[in-house]
Amino acid sequence: MKAIRYHSYGSPDVLRLADVDMPPVNENDVLVRVRAAAVNPLDWHYLRGLPYAVRGQVGLRRPKAHGLGGELAGVVEAVGSAVTTFKPGDEVFGGRGDRLDERAAAFAEYASVPDSWLVAKPGGWTFEQAAATPVAGVSALQALRDKANVQKGQKVLVNGAAGGTGTFTVQLAKAFGAEVTGVCGTGNVDLVRSLGADEVIDYTTEDFTRSGKRYDVVIDNAASRSLADIARVLAPKGVHVGVGLASTGRWLGPVIRPLAMVVRNLFVGQRITPILAHNSKDDLAALAALAEEGKLTPAIDRKYSLTEVPDAIRYVETGHAKAKVVITV
Repeated sequence: MKAIRYHSYGSPDVLRLADVDMPPVNENDVLVRVRAAAVNPLDWHYLRGLPYAVRGQVGLRRPKAHGLGGELAGVVEAVGSAVTTFKPGDEVFGGRGDRLDERAAAFAEYASVPDSWLVAKPGGWTFEQAAATPVAGVSALQALRDKANVQKGQKVLVNGAAGGTGTFTVQLAKAFGAEVTGVCGTGNVDLVRSLGADEVIDYTTEDFTRSGKRYDVVIDNAASRSLADIARVLAPKGVHVGVGLASTGRWLGPVIRPLAMVVRNLFVGQRITPILAHNSKDDLAALAALAEEGKLTPAIDRKYSLTEVPDAIRYVETGHAKAKVVITV
């Protein structure tokens, strides 16, 4: 089969489309013929081995595993001996954003993944829409429901509303009955409004931290403003959840801002918390149920082919992608 592989850290130029063996199928695995996969920031972090702190997990001098891609959608080709929930021909989606070995890497024609990663694909979604959902959708759901405990009628501000997680956050906050304000750039105002935002703020023309408005919840997917700036727009007992965390710095990178949030939370009345979403089959099923109800539609920015994975990662690495970037296999 064809698959994207890399054997040293570096730019997307080190990626190669290779002929490799079919992945093995263990007793709890599902062999999926991949129809679509999604690109995440973690892909380029793993590719470059940056920040250096990630190398403790993925390999100090060179990557231990050689595949990329943590989200997929496709058709079940075969199942392990212990799998009872799926059968060949089923359309499924799922995955996880953290480190994968080659057999589960989604930038390939086939992937062998644990059945606990997968749920049935909603009938109204394309494979590309389904592949775009697992990491960003679950992150948004857990931020709103588990960290912020969003209630009907609350005022929710979503910073970075046009990004991968942001587009899900806007829709889910509306599904929970919140009054939603989205913050994005000029070119994305129409997109965020189409997702259901009650108000859209163009950060290039208006500083939302100086508006004088207060919100019960701020979901920050962009980490583009200081914690003090966010505090100005947060209600006295409001909740600030950091999802999109700054990845600057070659050593600790994304670790710095979550630590700052934890420390600041000790000294203020507002609740300030980062989130590192965890893989959850139940949450994937909840997202699929909302899709069947017509309350959730994944937004896609660009589609690339398997041979164009390097270009797709370059685009995501610029930080200018809106919604999700997917690979059509």
